[in-house]
Amino acid sequence: MIYEYFLVFLGAAIPWLEIALVIPLGIVAGLSPFWVMVMAFVGNMLTVFALIIGFDKFKDWYTKRQEAKGKTVNKKSERAKRIWNKWGLPGLALLGPILIGTHIAAFIGMTLGATKKNTTIWLTISIGLWTLFFGIATALGFDFFTRAV
Repeated sequence: MIYEYFLVFLGAAIPWLEIALVIPLGIVAGLSPFWVMVMAFVGNMLTVFALIIGFDKFKDWYTKRQEAKGKTVNKKSERAKRIWNKWGLPGLALLGPILIGTHIAAFIGMTLGATKKNTTIWLTISIGLWTLFFGIATALGFDFFTRAV
């Protein structure tokens, strides 16, 4: 049973899986909504913190990787820039988990000039709010459908 929560932790830590997918899957699988939300939050924040702390090295690596692939701009980056120009770091952080992913939101925000401190604060708030939203909505929705049957 503990390994299932560890899988939630790992799933939330992996970019592109993250909390929007992992929390509903964990709760629907019958795991405790509270522990699913805690493990998903910690898993996602751990890798976001690592990205923020190691941003400079990550930026160099990512830029070289994109250049090697022949890519210069992608749709997620363009969407993130539009959000940034309209809403700034708070908007990017709050919309990032559902539109582009938390890791990409952190990377883009810092690339566009946000400080590590502000990025950490806003992404912690965002991941916390989305964790609560996905966890509570799934738990209530799943409970509603199981009672109706």
